Amino acid sequence: MATDSIETPTRTPVSVLPGLAVVACGVTLAVIANKLLPAVSALTVAVLLGAVAANAHLLRPSFAPGLKLASRRLLRIGVALLGLKLVFGEVLALGPGVLALVVVAVGVTFVGTRWLGRLLGVGEGLSLLVATGFSICGASAVVAMNGVREQDEEDVAKALGLVTLCGTIAMFTLPALFHPTGLSAAGYGIWAGGSVHEVAQVVAAAAPVSGALAVAVAVKLTRVVLLAPMLAVVSVAERRRHAAAPVGERPPVVPLFVVGFLLMAVLRSVHVLPAPVLDAATFVDGLLLAAGMFALGTAVRLRSLLRSGLPVLALGLLSSALIAGLVLAGATLLT
Repeated sequence: MATDSIETPTRTPVSVLPGLAVVACGVTLAVIANKLLPAVSALTVAVLLGAVAANAHLLRPSFAPGLKLASRRLLRIGVALLGLKLVFGEVLALGPGVLALVVVAVGVTFVGTRWLGRLLGVGEGLSLLVATGFSICGASAVVAMNGVREQDEEDVAKALGLVTLCGTIAMFTLPALFHPTGLSAAGYGIWAGGSVHEVAQVVAAAAPVSGALAVAVAVKLTRVVLLAPMLAVVSVAERRRHAAAPVGERPPVVPLFVVGFLLMAVLRSVHVLPAPVLDAATFVDGLLLAAGMFALGTAVRLRSLLRSGLPVLALGLLSSALIAGLVLAGATLLT
């Protein structure tokens, strides 16, 4: 019997294979690029490769199911496994002053970026993603927030592009400003770890200053710890916003991947995982995150980014300046 509409094919194990094969190729190239240039994050390369593939019209409609699987399920598993990078003891060892500085800087940057987004006329969804990525841990935080409050794929791509651009600028700018600021090595480590977005970018920014790297990484991971409570707060707000919706359609109080993130952090902190298992899990986590980033990168459209213009770029630059200024002031007082 004839029908006026065509149903979307149900995703099957076979239907996702073409897209996952493309994702695997992108991840492989990203990992190779990272090995050749360690200062460049594999996640950053994966996003760029996805964007290139999309804008060069190299993607077929048959790739869509696999790309969707990578950008959602695989990415959320990767965010959960990200908790294995955290050791609560190392975070607490920073001391109350540094911990307070990180909490204040993250909170003020998140709220301030949302306010700047409204002032500049940037969409509420995009400003939420930018605020999360710039205050916490870059691309991983952007996609984690999108898992709690799903936004348009184009907005996710724009936020990832801003994180990549502004984090790269900070990676080269901070070392050049080390001597003019008069910071000690420890103070510079606090500044780099507290204001640069991606972990790989933090390492690249801190490595040129002897004695700063360990502090920078510890401070950076302290920001990552705050990812879970921030996501939980937004999730609760979303649940209240949808209070009138049927029970099955309301967002969960705490998303499952956030619970997984916390459980992984606890496992790492109590040292129950053998080193080989931890190394293998960390490696797999990097692949899953890169797979998700490549898939999200395919949503980047250069024309759309150009149309978004100066307000979006200004939001990223101002948010970066905000957190860098706050942490610099705090590091100067503490050291």
